[in-house]
Formats: sequence, C-alpha cells, structure tokens
Amino acid sequence: MAFNYPFARRDESVVDDYHGTKIKDPYRWLEDPDSPECKKFVEKQNAITQPYLENFNYREEIKSRLTQLMNFPKYSCPSRHGDRYYFYNNSGLQNQSVLYVQDDLYGEASVFFDPNELSEDGTVALTDTEFSEDGKTMCYCLSQSGSDRTTIHFRDTEKGRDYPEVLKTVKSSPLEWSHDNKGIFYAMYPEQQGKSDGSETESPMCQKLFYHRLNTPQSEDVLVAEFPDETRFIYVDVSHCGNYLFILPVLKKCKNDLVFFAEIGSLPDGPQGLLPLTQIVYQLDSEYEYVTNVGSKIIFCTNKDAPNFRLVTIDLENPSMDQWRTLVAEHPKDVLDWAVLSNKDKLVVHYIHDVTSVLQIRDLATGNLITQLPLDLGKVSSVSENRKYPELFFSFISSFLTPGVYYMCDMSKPVIQPVLYRKTELKDFDASSYMTEQVFFSSKDGTKVPMFIVRKKDLKKDGSSPCLMYGYGGFYASLLPCFSVMRLVFLQHFNGVFVYANIRGGGEYGESWHNAGRLLNKQNGLDDFQAAAEYLISEGYTSSPRLTIQGRTNGSLLVAACINQRPELFGAAIAEFGVLDLLRFHKFTMGHKWVSDYGSPDDPEHFPNLLAISPLHNVKVPPKEDVPRQYPATLLLTANHDDHIVPLHSLKFIAQLQHTLRNHPDQTNPLLIKVETKAGHGGGKPIAQRIEEQTDILSFIGRSLNIQCVF
Repeated sequence: MAFNYPFARRDESVVDDYHGTKIKDPYRWLEDPDSPECKKFVEKQNAITQPYLENFNYREEIKSRLTQLMNFPKYSCPSRHGDRYYFYNNSGLQNQSVLYVQDDLYGEASVFFDPNELSEDGTVALTDTEFSEDGKTMCYCLSQSGSDRTTIHFRDTEKGRDYPEVLKTVKSSPLEWSHDNKGIFYAMYPEQQGKSDGSETESPMCQKLFYHRLNTPQSEDVLVAEFPDETRFIYVDVSHCGNYLFILPVLKKCKNDLVFFAEIGSLPDGPQGLLPLTQIVYQLDSEYEYVTNVGSKIIFCTNKDAPNFRLVTIDLENPSMDQWRTLVAEHPKDVLDWAVLSNKDKLVVHYIHDVTSVLQIRDLATGNLITQLPLDLGKVSSVSENRKYPELFFSFISSFLTPGVYYMCDMSKPVIQPVLYRKTELKDFDASSYMTEQVFFSSKDGTKVPMFIVRKKDLKKDGSSPCLMYGYGGFYASLLPCFSVMRLVFLQHFNGVFVYANIRGGGEYGESWHNAGRLLNKQNGLDDFQAAAEYLISEGYTSSPRLTIQGRTNGSLLVAACINQRPELFGAAIAEFGVLDLLRFHKFTMGHKWVSDYGSPDDPEHFPNLLAISPLHNVKVPPKEDVPRQYPATLLLTANHDDHIVPLHSLKFIAQLQHTLRNHPDQTNPLLIKVETKAGHGGGKPIAQRIEEQTDILSFIGRSLNIQCVF
C-alpha cells in the first residue's frame, strides 16, 4: 500500500565538524519539542500511524485477550519495617499497584497508600519508598506522566498522614535515612533552570548531596557534599551500623566509581554543613557496591581485578588498596550479580550461571558457603531482607510462561530452605503446550552466544511460524527469563515463537562479555543479533518475512542499526524509546551516562565507530542484490514526557527513513512512528496505557506480516 508520509523540512545549512569530517544535520529543528513546527510534525505522524494500527482485523480480539490475561493479582515481596510488613498488590487491572500493610505475614492486610487516588488516569506513580530505621516514617517519591523527575514526600506510618514538606528539583536521587530517624540524605540539582515537567531536553548538571531534617522546609536543607562540575549523579549508602556515609559520585563520561566516606554516627543533630570526606578509591577503573560492614571493616562487591566480580573487605582504619582482603573470590565462569546481608551474620549471594539464577547463603565472617538454595532454572527477580529480622523473601520466575512465585526463608534456622509464601495464578492459559529451550549459536567471529526459544512443543520447523526476537546487548544488563502477557498472546494467537538473544554487551558472562560488545566492540552485539536471526531461519523456526525484531532503549539502537545493515533479514522491526543519533546523544538529559558504553563523538578515536553504526546516519536504499529491496515494516515508539531518552532521536530517525525511502518503488512496507502523550520512559506506566501499547505492537506485527490470528 502507498503511504502519504508528511514532508519534514530539511535544513541543509546545519553542519557540524567532527574532527575534520563535516556532517549535515537537516532535522536539527526536531530537537525542540516545544516548537510549533515540531508539534505539527508529531501530529501528522500520529495521524498516519494510528489508523494503520487500528485497522487490523483482530485488534479488538487482541486487546480483549490482553485485558483478560492481565487481570490477575500481582504482588511484590513483603518487606518488614518495625513491627509491620508492607507489600504491593494490584488486584488485576488497577493502573497502579497499591501499597498494603499487615501486622503479621498471614494476617489481614489494609491499604496503606493508594497512588490510584492521585490521578484519574493513573499517570501519577509511586516510584520509590524508603522507611526510617524505626519504621515510623516512610519517605516516598511520586512521578507524573512517566517523568524521571520526582517529588519527595514523608508519611507518618502510625497516623497515616503526610508531613508538610515536599522536596523538589529531584531526579535520579538516592534516599538514605540517618539512623537517628531524623532525616534523609538525598541528591538534587539546585541550579536547575527552565522547565522540569518531563518534556525538557537539557542535560542535568552538578548534582549535589543534601541532608533534609524531617518536618522542616526544603529551604533549610544542608549541603553535605559536592564535587566538580562534571559530576552527574551521586550514589550514597548509610552503613548498617549507622556510623558511616559512603558516597560514590559518578563523573561525566565514566561508568566507574570513586568512593568516599564520612563518619556521621557522632553527629547528634545531623550534618550542619559539608562533611569531611575520606577518599578510599582514587582510580576510575572499577565498580563498587556497599554490602555491609562489621565495625570499620566494610564489604564491597566489586569488579576490581575480577571481571566476574568478588566480595572484598576494606578496613576504613587502613583503607589502602594493598590491604584489601578477598572475602568471596571471583568465580571462573559464573557472575556474582549481587549480595545482601540477612539476619546479621549471613550473606545472600546471587550468581548468574549460563543466564539463570543461583542463590547461595554464605557466612559473613569467612565468606564460606553454607548452602545453595534448590531452585529450578529461572530468575530471582527481586529480594527483600532486613538485617534485624530473620525473614528473607525472594520472587522467582521459572518460565517465560508463568508469573512469579514468592518464597520465604527463615535465616535463623540451622537448615535454610525456601518455603512457598505466595503464588500468582494466571487464568485461561495452558502453559503445558509450550516449552523453552536454550541454544548456543555461532556469531560472525565464531563466539558462542546463548538464546532462549519459547515455542509450542509440536512446532513444525518449516519456516512458516511468526517469530518475535528481543535483544538488548548493553550496559551490563542481563536478559534472564521473564514473564510477559503480550508474549503469551503472540505465542497462542499468532502461533508464534518468542526468542531472547543474550548478545554481547550485556552482563550474562561478566565484564568480559560486556566489554566485548561496547565502545569499539559495539558491532559485535549487532553481529550476534543478526547471527541469531540467521540461526532461527536456518533451523526452520521462522523465515525472514515472518521474523520481527524488537528492542527498547539500547535495544532500540540494536534494532535500528540492524535494519540499516541487513534490511533483507527481517520482516518487521519495533524500536521503542531509541537512542538513534549517536553523534548528539550525549547532549540531552541522561545521554552523558551512555558515553561509557558508546564512546563519545567528541573523541576522535570513537567518532568513526559511532558514525559507522549510528542509525540516523546510515539509512540508505537497500542495494540491488537484496531481495526484497526494502526496509522491513518499522514502528518507532516514543513519548513526549520521556526525559530519559528524549523523543528527538525517534523523530529525526523517522524523518530520515521516510525521506530516503519515500520514492523508492520497492518500499511497500510501512515506516511509522507513534508518539504517546502523558507518558514517559515507561516507569510507572498505568496498566491501561500498557495494554494499549501492547495492542499497538501486536496489531502492527499482525497487519504488517499478514498474520491470520487464531481466537
């Protein structure tokens, strides 16, 4: 069919000089979301896309089925604060999950905080909570329309009433209570200018650490730590003993940490000004995460001299690096993912073994293994512990096909065994007809890469099945099995195959796997994803015209780069909230953080590599030898309140796609974008919006690939 794409003005006079190379940027004007011209462009694009999505024959059946399957109770792990337990519950189709409280684990629960009462459409979300040591006050964050920006509030847990103060100009902030229960440490941008409603594009600068005393106005907050102008984020931890504050500033262009600490236990009225800091890590070459401490001996999880991570003990009385001691050594293959303290003397340690979870209990004093919990193949998706109490809770997903189950361990017992605490039941779906297999395929350079394939047990491997392949491959993120209602609908009603490709750039095999797919090695991850597609086709799971690829954020970069490089390999592509302009990504909102994985275009070493893979700068008419000579059906999804990955990336990319291929006679597949309003990067998105978005995705796949659904 013919698509009457809107014309986007090209300003050929906008030219940037990168180390002597001149690059035109004709759609620079799309970087201003407030300009009337940009708003009109968005309106015209949505006016083409929405009818296409709505005119799929099975759209109403898809939406109805998504709604039906989504309507099951969803829980979080309980957490204990003081003498009471708290947990989230969504009865099924509530836009936001509700925070409940109960006096004992098996007693009656009552509503403690319901964010659904804050907005009619569910676009105000409760995004973070932190309880004081005595459990009498809850600090919590609210976000509007999906923005990363939040406001901080305080609630008396006994009276159920809020304190009067509200903390503003907050984004990506830690929340850490001092152990006297009098206040919190948090970070903000005191010099922020301009709007802060989630539609801004400016990069936040100079985050600083403050101390807020409960029941006082924000204007009286005390600045306790600040670093050079290149500081973008500050992470903090108050030690379990309450005596130390650990501060890890994240500097521009670096993913690794410096580590400082201050003694705060002897401050009876809290900090009165800048804290005297002692630096214990000076080199920006590794990552550090506080686990616990025994007196002055601090345990960190780090990849310093250990690509698969280890636990080290640092004595703050003599913190020089040559005095560090290994508590739990690096495993030669498995990745130490995280560690927490439970019940005062036991460490709970999570490993990733061939992209599945391993959970161990170790002795705090020696690091020795006490027991390994018996788990099926799957993913520990969350954990809840409090060092003062014996209960440990964790949620576990054993399949792509079923929601998680929740276990409790009594850490005070001589023999520690997980006991089923709660199980979520999914109605009207028979998982017994499906199976999950893990395969290892060879990439372009011979590297063995794992992926999960979810399919019907009696699948005919004749290439006729629709396939949806998801990938990410960046920022040390590991894709372990997870549950999705949308994928169930695809499996059942599209007779589809779903695939998770664990490509290089993630953390599935530690820092070496991450490094093999970032910076100058970024192409390796793209090669892996294309090799995964070739494997699926060669083994008869699907065929190119039936294969859809999907990715979000960094995964959207993966998808867009792959359709530029191998358009003939895919039938459809869905790129959500994409990083698509690799020459200017670092100039907007959170983009400076991604230099650690992509490199900087301002660096002459990295610029050629970024130019070679940047989706925006590599759109071209497919060469004549490709059959078919067109791009796959492409849908970009973004949102006007995404202040994490600003929508200008997707707007510029769709403009370039449509300009290049508008008059190409073989381009019959659609090239579309949908820009959501009153929505952001995805955090806190109401269930109603999620169902609508998933209906759009499945409708796009079904219509573009001419799939006959079965209902």
